[in-house]
Amino acid sequence: MRRVAIVGAAMTKFGEDWERGFRDLIAEAGVKAIDDANMSGKEIDAIYGGTMAAGRLIGQEHITALIADYMGLNPIPATRVEAACASGGVALRTGYLAVGSGLHDIVVVGGVEKMTDVPVGDAAVALGGAGDQEWELFMGATFPALYAFIARRHMHEFGTTEEQMAMVAVKNHSNASKNPYAHFQNVISVRDVMKSKKVASPLKLYDCSPITDGAAALILAPLEKARKYTDTPIEIIASSQASDTLALHHRKSLTTLNATVEAARKAYNMAGVKPNDIDVCEVHDCFTIAEIIAYEDLGFVKKGKGGRAIEDGETALDGRIPVNTSGGLKGCGHPVGATGVKQAVEITWQLRGEAKSRQVKGAEIGLTHNVGGSGATCVVSIMRRAD
Repeated sequence: MRRVAIVGAAMTKFGEDWERGFRDLIAEAGVKAIDDANMSGKEIDAIYGGTMAAGRLIGQEHITALIADYMGLNPIPATRVEAACASGGVALRTGYLAVGSGLHDIVVVGGVEKMTDVPVGDAAVALGGAGDQEWELFMGATFPALYAFIARRHMHEFGTTEEQMAMVAVKNHSNASKNPYAHFQNVISVRDVMKSKKVASPLKLYDCSPITDGAAALILAPLEKARKYTDTPIEIIASSQASDTLALHHRKSLTTLNATVEAARKAYNMAGVKPNDIDVCEVHDCFTIAEIIAYEDLGFVKKGKGGRAIEDGETALDGRIPVNTSGGLKGCGHPVGATGVKQAVEITWQLRGEAKSRQVKGAEIGLTHNVGGSGATCVVSIMRRAD
């Protein structure tokens, strides 16, 4: 395969956007990414767009045709990618493979979701499609409930506490407060989290990522052509995807996401790096317990030590392995189809040295971890500053 680089990166402000629609969001992110790459739309060969539930949320299917049309990029091929909350990560991997294979030279990878135009209950039903409809959702389970099962088991097996989970939310809100694109700009305390309304015990409101509107986009190019577009290309040195059972009750363990373990193993091997080589990381913290388990499944700490890692400050901005510098899904927001692309935008900015007050000093290698549903899909990608 050819070596592949990110040459353009951009995103919209995440949040509740009552003034703009789906097409406005993706157009803004796409145009900004093209401008960031110092190129014209005529150079683009293909679009891969990640979106999960546009049909249910805005009544619109045939999404990437809409994107190509609205951005004036016809007649290039435009392909929708859907993998629940991992749609953006799989779109990134698909674009990476398209450029790496030599099929295309310049590819736009986008992710977008418009989630606030329907009542919260309708959004919850749409998101529920990421689980096993027959055996989980039909029986009354919600995603907070599924992750509550995971949290309870982790607490039982390893002594993880509600306060440690609350510390994840506190850290990520603090990072988000330094990110002008983040949904939440407010700093919170452990006490705030612990006093917030229970959603599915032990998970409380502040343990859960919000319903968010937003879009993100990347421009990919062969590494040998990357400096035509940017002085700071970011090479994608690995991108791996793995699967697991759709329903929790079919899994050997509730405290390990096997898809993460397998995707990470393959990504580390492909990149020729180890977990302790990662300088900065964006993980899928749809719920605070998910971030704690990600520390373990990605190999940053031993199984069962994730709660201690957040308590000891290992994953803070100035910690041993800074995690979710953007604010993560919890603080920056979670427009599901856009999340995996946003993660790569944040890592690109970190490796370029453009993250301002949340910049990790000397960051050279970054990782993104994007999960679909309760762990049935996982994409792990690793990037570094190009030589």
